Amino acid sequence: MNRYRPTWHTSGVSRANSPLRGIPQVDGLIREFEGRLPRPLISAIVRQAADEARRAIGAGVEVDIRAMIEGRVIGAQRARGVRVINATGVLLHTNLGRAGWSRPAIEAAAAAAGQIALELDLATGERGARGRYVTDLLIALTGCEDAMVVNNNAAAVLLALAATSFGKAVPVSRGELIEIGGSYRLPEVMAASGARLVEVGTTNRTRADDYRAALQIHEVGAILKVHPSNYRIEGFTEEVGVEALVGLARSAGVTLIHDIGSGLLDGSVPWLRELPAWLEDEPGARQSLEAGADLVTFSGDKLLGGPQAGIILGASQTLALLRSHPLARALRVDGVTYGALAATLEAYARADVSEIPFWAQAMASSEGVAERASAIAKALGGVVKPGFSTLGAGSAPGATIPTSLVWLGGEDHLFEPLLALGTPVLSRRQDGGLVIDPRTVAPSDDPDLIAAIARCR
Repeated sequence: MNRYRPTWHTSGVSRANSPLRGIPQVDGLIREFEGRLPRPLISAIVRQAADEARRAIGAGVEVDIRAMIEGRVIGAQRARGVRVINATGVLLHTNLGRAGWSRPAIEAAAAAAGQIALELDLATGERGARGRYVTDLLIALTGCEDAMVVNNNAAAVLLALAATSFGKAVPVSRGELIEIGGSYRLPEVMAASGARLVEVGTTNRTRADDYRAALQIHEVGAILKVHPSNYRIEGFTEEVGVEALVGLARSAGVTLIHDIGSGLLDGSVPWLRELPAWLEDEPGARQSLEAGADLVTFSGDKLLGGPQAGIILGASQTLALLRSHPLARALRVDGVTYGALAATLEAYARADVSEIPFWAQAMASSEGVAERASAIAKALGGVVKPGFSTLGAGSAPGATIPTSLVWLGGEDHLFEPLLALGTPVLSRRQDGGLVIDPRTVAPSDDPDLIAAIARCR
């Protein structure tokens, strides 16, 4: 057999004279970028860039392969997670992970990352209850009989419905068929639980007789009341309160589930001197339980100010039903979440939430925020304007907190360069200028914020 080495051609040009010769060897490129990311990831980025460069050159397009790789390496490094300075005025920014953790919560989570007695009874050496300490704290803070924690509030609602209403009807007011974020739609969560949604009332008006009719017509497993935490219906409206629904549920022998969403533990806010105006319409878990709700569900990472979690409070018998459901194991949280949640709840138990970032920002004095805004504006040549911060993350719809904004006229073009920094700054663009709200910036970050804007100019 004759053996020979073929000569490859690209568009009629010999390999020796092909523009593809300008592409460095893949192994060499990998060595150039090695150390900035794990080698397998660097290798994948380089090989993908080399393939794309060959196709581009073949189509007559000039490329800088090293610039391609550099951009993708930086993108991968940033995707790994970088600290962001939140200057938007949105306290619970969903795209930034919602509530920041307190220092004790961070330390407790770090400690829980090792081997801890998560489900171990240290008195007997036998298997114990998972998250017992968190359960005890929730009982003490809300007056519930029992509690459990799952990985988010959608999971809490899913488990509650699956355990109480699989194959059965669940009446829900049409005005409470919420959608939160890009993927949470209540009807879809209900369908996934095996419960059958029965819409009652109209978008703006639902009466007790609407629920009563559903209870008479359908085989009902539970009544679900949902706090519309990311929107508000105003005008000619009517809804049925928890107290009235308790009577209907008990007369029919079904479970009443109240999804309060945002996680206000106690509507009387005993950890504050007075009830802020922006919380006046927000339901409290303790009050819902006192009214007679069988189950109350809410998030751990909104108004509670802790880690992402779904918290379920209620009667012991009903919680036992949830714990025995197969989904309970699939939706449970780990020791790290329990650690952070325990430290967060301990702040409420001490009636001192000043260490929880959400409450520190929300309750920061108007005078203090105005003073910081003036200092930032003076350093950057900006103007201080009155404005409003918002809670965000589907909490307290329409509620705002007065604040002082720094407006940099004609500098809205700085928005993208600020995001490209090693420590990105997320700001707002408004009226042809760049807007900074100091309320959501940690005071210790003010110098870094000023330096970042000055660097991008």
